[in-house]
Amino acid sequence: MSVADSSSTAGGITAGVLFALTLVSFVVESQLTQYVQTGLGFRQPYFVFYIVHSAFAIMCPLHFLFLMIKSKASPRALYRGLYVSLCTHISPTAFDSPASFPIWGFVRLGTILAITIAIPALLWFIAVTLAPLTDVTALWNTNAFFAYILTVKLFKLKWELRRLVSVVIATAGAALVVYGSGSSTPTDAETGVTAEQANLPLVGDLLTLVASIIYGIYQVLYKMYAALPTDPENLDSPPMDAAYEPIFDPTDDLAESPVTDKPEMVYPPPFGLYANALTSAIGVFTLLFLWVPIPILHYYGLETFRLPTNLQMVLVIAGIALSGVAFNAGLMILLGVWGPIVTSVGNLLTIVLVFISDITFGGAVQNITAWSLVGSGAIVAAFGVLAYDMLRRR
Repeated sequence: MSVADSSSTAGGITAGVLFALTLVSFVVESQLTQYVQTGLGFRQPYFVFYIVHSAFAIMCPLHFLFLMIKSKASPRALYRGLYVSLCTHISPTAFDSPASFPIWGFVRLGTILAITIAIPALLWFIAVTLAPLTDVTALWNTNAFFAYILTVKLFKLKWELRRLVSVVIATAGAALVVYGSGSSTPTDAETGVTAEQANLPLVGDLLTLVASIIYGIYQVLYKMYAALPTDPENLDSPPMDAAYEPIFDPTDDLAESPVTDKPEMVYPPPFGLYANALTSAIGVFTLLFLWVPIPILHYYGLETFRLPTNLQMVLVIAGIALSGVAFNAGLMILLGVWGPIVTSVGNLLTIVLVFISDITFGGAVQNITAWSLVGSGAIVAAFGVLAYDMLRRR
C-alpha cells in the first residue's frame, strides 16, 4: 500500500493555491451570470443553473486523468484507494449487499448533496437578475456567520471569543463594502422605475439571505457527514500536539480492515480526489433528474424555455459552467481540509474581489470610500486571524 502525500490531508500550499483559484472562479461566475441575464437578456436562471451543476460531472474524471498523467501511482492504485475511501465512509443502506460497494448509500449521499446545494444555488441564480451583484455577494457570504453558529452547536464546541469576533468583524466588513460605497441611488421618479420594479432588489436580497442560511447549513453538514475522516478534523477543537498526525481511529475496524489486505492502492486518496468524486456525483444526479422542472416551468409560464440564440451566449454560459465547476469543486475540497468556518469566512474575500472588479471593469471608481476600504481591510484581517488560528492548531 502506498500512502498519499501529506498534502492530501494537510493541504499546505496546494490548498492555498486552490483557495485563490476558488475566489477568482466565484467572481468570474458572478460577473458572467449577471452579464448573460441582464446584459445579453438571457433570463433563464433555472436553465443556467441546470447547465452549471450538470457540468460538475466532469470534475472527477478530469482529476483522475490528471493524476494518471502526473502521478507515479498506477490508475488501478488510484482507483482502489478512492474505492476504499468511499466504501469505508459511506453508510450502506438496507438495499446494499454485504461486502460490496454501497451503491445505494452512494446514491443517497449524492442525492442529498445535489438537492441541498441546488436550493441555495438556484436562489442565487435568480437573485443576481434582481439585485445588484455587490448586494448579492455580501448577503450570500453571510453564511460565514451561520456556519460558525451551526459548527459550534452541531460539533458541540465551546464558543471561542477570537473566532466569534473574527466572524462578526468579517460580516460587518462585508456590509461596509457594499453599503458604505459612495454610489448614490437615483429615485424611482428620476429613472422611470415602477413600484413593482423598485421592489425587485429587495426580493433579490431576501432570496439571497435565505440561500445564505441554507448554504451555511450545507457547509456544516457536508463537513459532518460527507468529508473524509482523514481530512484534518478537529480544527475547531483545542490545539493538538505537533507530533500528532490524524489517522484512522484505531478502534474503528471498519476503517482499517480494507487497507491491510489491499497493498496496491493510494490511500488516503490524493488531495481533493474524494471531494471531486462527490462533486461529480452531484453533477450526474443533476443531469439525470433535475431537468424535470424545465418543462414544468415552461408549461406554467414561469420560465419559458429557449436555447441561446448566438455564439456569444453559448460562450458566456460555458464560461459560467467552467467557473462554477472550479468554484464548487474547490469549495468542497476546502470544506474537508479547512472546515466550514475558515472556508466560509475566506469566501468573504470574494466581496473585496467583486468590489475591485466592479471598479476595474464597471468604471465604478466613485464607489471607493473610506468605509469600503475599512470594510475590505476588516474582511482580510478577520480571515488572517482565522487562518493563523487554523495553522497554529495543526
